[in-house]
Amino acid sequence: MWDNLELLNPGFLWLLILIPILAGWYFYTNKKDTASLTIPSVKGFKTKGIKLSTFKPILAVLRLLALAFFIVALARPRNVEVSKKTKSNRGIDIVMAIDVSASMLAKDLKPNRLEALKDVATDFVNRRPNDRIGIVVYAGESFTQTPITSDKEIIKRTISEIKWGQLDGGTAIGMGLGSAVNRLKESEAKSKVIILLSDGENNAGFIDPKTATELAKELEIKVYTIGIGTNGTALFPYSRDPRTGQLQFRNLPVKIDEELLKYIANETTGKYFRATDNTKLKEIYDEIDKLEKTKVEEFKYYNYQEKYRFLVFIGLALLALEFLLRNTLFKSFI
Repeated sequence: MWDNLELLNPGFLWLLILIPILAGWYFYTNKKDTASLTIPSVKGFKTKGIKLSTFKPILAVLRLLALAFFIVALARPRNVEVSKKTKSNRGIDIVMAIDVSASMLAKDLKPNRLEALKDVATDFVNRRPNDRIGIVVYAGESFTQTPITSDKEIIKRTISEIKWGQLDGGTAIGMGLGSAVNRLKESEAKSKVIILLSDGENNAGFIDPKTATELAKELEIKVYTIGIGTNGTALFPYSRDPRTGQLQFRNLPVKIDEELLKYIANETTGKYFRATDNTKLKEIYDEIDKLEKTKVEEFKYYNYQEKYRFLVFIGLALLALEFLLRNTLFKSFI
């Protein structure tokens, strides 16, 4: 009954200070007005237990309680039920173009670049409840892993299943970007974004990255580019063990075409980032998440249930009881 209670006029509660003051005044004046007779002994009087007059102060108690209820009623207690409705007035369609070439198995990020990216990308998806997201993967060629969808469970499952070896070797940045642009060209969203991640140089594919950039620019698609890999050298896979089939690693120079990634970002009013470790990669996706926010309108509907009437009723009932007792049981003592 009193869940989500609020007071519309809480200042009236200060009047409750009057209750102990009036109680003290009543008992003080009542004591002065009561006559007393002093006698040396009561042995000659018959007593019949507790006299009814002993309970006379209950009349004052009832009146003070009634006053307290009236004061609380003046404070206007009421229950508030709030219902919310959200409306997204600016949706964002996002395509993540992910490099899945063999170099993404390099161990400069833990446990490797690809697995580190999958963790961060999944967290990014969880924070975009109002946007549609698609996944494009590329290496020597590219394809759409998942079309743009609002079903986040599908997107997260797709990310978890991304692995090396799905595509031919190489790094076709132009094809990865082109496939992502193709996913967004029919989009009616007011904001279209590509997050293009690469850890190498464009050395495969038949689409020039600059041509794909011009297409993105014409379609007003913003591209955030991320170069992933530490500065210097990293443990790269270079062959398989002929006996066990396990990948073998050795330190090789890290080569990322930063000039190209910066060009793509600048031409499309995006931004270029460099992820040299797991922490930096997470910070980059955090920053992109802040830069590309969907504007959401939240409407709140309030339903008020007034409770002061109930308190007034109790106060009136106490006054009625006091009046009844005063004019019946305690009539001869007043």
